[in-house]
Amino acid sequence: MTPEQTTLFALLFFVFVFLIWGRWRYDLVAFVALLVALLTGVVPKEEAFSGFGHPATVIIALVLIVSRGLSNSGVIELLGRFVVDSTRKLATHIGVMSALAASLSALMNNVAALALLMPLDLQAAKKSGRSPSLSLMPLSFASILGGMITLIGTPPNIVVAEYRNDALGESFKMFDFAPVGLACAVVGVAYVALLGWRLLPAGVSKHDAVKETFELADYITEVRVSEGSSIIGKRVRDLDDLTEKGDVQIIGLTRNGQRMPGAARIIEIRAGDILVLEASPDSLEEALGSLKLEYLGKGKGMLDEKDLALAEVVVPESSSLAGRSARMARLLYRYGVTLVGVSRQGKRFSDHVGKLTLEPGDVLLLLGSDERMQEVIGQLGLLPLVDRGHRVIQRNKVWIAVGTFAAAIVIASLGFVYLPIALGCVAALYVGLNIVPIREVYDSIEWPVIVLLGSMIPIGSALQSTGGTALIADGIVSISFGMSAVFVLALLVAVTMTLSDVMNNTATAVIAAPVAIDLANQLNVNPDSFLMGVAVAASCAFLTPIGHKNNTLIMGPGGYRFGDYWRMGLPLEILVVVVSIPMIVLVWPLAL
Repeated sequence: MTPEQTTLFALLFFVFVFLIWGRWRYDLVAFVALLVALLTGVVPKEEAFSGFGHPATVIIALVLIVSRGLSNSGVIELLGRFVVDSTRKLATHIGVMSALAASLSALMNNVAALALLMPLDLQAAKKSGRSPSLSLMPLSFASILGGMITLIGTPPNIVVAEYRNDALGESFKMFDFAPVGLACAVVGVAYVALLGWRLLPAGVSKHDAVKETFELADYITEVRVSEGSSIIGKRVRDLDDLTEKGDVQIIGLTRNGQRMPGAARIIEIRAGDILVLEASPDSLEEALGSLKLEYLGKGKGMLDEKDLALAEVVVPESSSLAGRSARMARLLYRYGVTLVGVSRQGKRFSDHVGKLTLEPGDVLLLLGSDERMQEVIGQLGLLPLVDRGHRVIQRNKVWIAVGTFAAAIVIASLGFVYLPIALGCVAALYVGLNIVPIREVYDSIEWPVIVLLGSMIPIGSALQSTGGTALIADGIVSISFGMSAVFVLALLVAVTMTLSDVMNNTATAVIAAPVAIDLANQLNVNPDSFLMGVAVAASCAFLTPIGHKNNTLIMGPGGYRFGDYWRMGLPLEILVVVVSIPMIVLVWPLAL
């Protein structure tokens, strides 16, 4: 090996060891490796930060912004309302949620898809009285499988496509991944729904993650019945089925400033009535959409309709709100926020929310401008809870968001506009329409992944230019001497899949894509077959919680241990290899 190759392999070994160790964040590890590569001269200074302007990096950032816009517009809520049903049997629930996760992941970043569907799955688990541990891992695996279907579904596909553009002069198109990815996703989703969840350790089902996730008591909230609401003319008791499904309870009704007796069960609802609800923030948002209700203070010029957000805060003894009501404190007029709900250790109260004297320890649900919320919390001496991502969904923009995104995908797929430009236009329109507020643009981007990719791309390029990838390819060819090209492809898939289980999948794709090209050149076969093998394998990290962020996201809520993943993941990885290799050879023939 040359000195440059030795240095690069040592750096990759450093990255490999520290990513497995997990003590340092993967973006820091990658950036330190890039700095060492620059200082030792194996990466030219002219290429130092070329990875940050690489199309793959830009596309990933734009996909994350677009995903936030689809979430803010209520697309997921709309789907969840018709798809999620806590009365289904567990196998059926897992099948439906897994199919939804795979479908969404094909059209948006799979990490974002899981983050949006997790609350729905947790709510379904809470309503059915079971642990979400039985369904969260299948949901995660399905979202990973769905990401393999299109170019924008998962970062490895983007990396492989743009590497093909650099090496062969043309990128993979949006749906070039679909034949192989769809076959793997269909078989994989069927496996996790019918068999996979049954392979989880028996102890997992006893983990009471639902209680831990929903440990905060529901809020007592007042909302107004809007004109045109479907519940006008109905009695409160007639809504029991709807409210039970939405995990909301109507505990009172106020009309013309007067609280009606009891829980107002036999009162006929009119427009302008104020319903007193007991609900969690997520259930409350769902009820507002399905029953056409609105927050008090909204819609009459008292609150800015743009960029509204919900904040959960605790009232300490030192707060200026302790011992006062929201009306006394004039929250809306002085601070531009309104008190939406109060949680007091599960206790109910008969006072109006706005007139209720607040006590230390009360948890408040505030509605107001996201821009001013943190400032107001500080001024009032309140303590914010951990941000659980509650946003006021802009349901009136859902079809604009979906239509714009669909149009961009079609135009880019037909080759009229370069994909990053099409996605950039969608992101700009979302910002212009305030579907994604300007401050959320930067919050939407997963910066550690951007730093990782921007740092690893120059190292991967240097590995190829110094002959390092050819050296790896020589080793694989030597091991498989005398075997067919199909066997070599299967070996590459297996090696890449193993790396992806212990390394970040984006980093794996950056390293493995050049190796695939060199292998194909040495065997004189179609390089697309080997690149497609890398794309599939780099996405399939099912053995550990560290290979893919989706597996990491579910670890805490699901109560999983490190060793729980392989039980369900190993058969799935074998299944993916068995399905993908024939499909790759069929769709992307090895012969040139």
